[in-house]
Amino acid sequence: MKGRLYPYVIFLPRGSKYEVLRAVFGSSVPVDILRFALKRGVSEKIYQRDLIESLGYSNKTIIEYLKTLVELGVLSECMEKTEVSKRTTWLKAYTLTDLGKWFALLLIEEENLSREDKIKIACNIFRSYLKWIKDLAEKLGIEREELAKIFKEEVGGA
Repeated sequence: MKGRLYPYVIFLPRGSKYEVLRAVFGSSVPVDILRFALKRGVSEKIYQRDLIESLGYSNKTIIEYLKTLVELGVLSECMEKTEVSKRTTWLKAYTLTDLGKWFALLLIEEENLSREDKIKIACNIFRSYLKWIKDLAEKLGIEREELAKIFKEEVGGA
């Protein structure tokens, strides 16, 4: 394989990893929803009506995928109270969960990320991976000192 390879890592929920992958990559709709969220900003709220206007899918299709992505932990939803012309309405707002942010970041080109974003992502990946390794090591009975020794060898200072 030619070109530079990137180590994309996603921590998936244990009992439903195939359902999550199928839901996100089994159709262009969830991928388009994630891309829309990236354009808005990974921490910004997205609304159903904006998705329908921007993506061109039917209301039913958007609702179906939003529901699935919420159930699988890719999106979280909340209700927002708004007042228009002295009339109170409630809107569902969606934000990317940590898992959703990881999927969204798979879709972005490295050149489109700022240096600060890259640093934040690298540190977040490192922290998540360390937590996972720590839990696995505890289950396997690996001493923390052994992990610390490996870390020092690889990072330097040993």
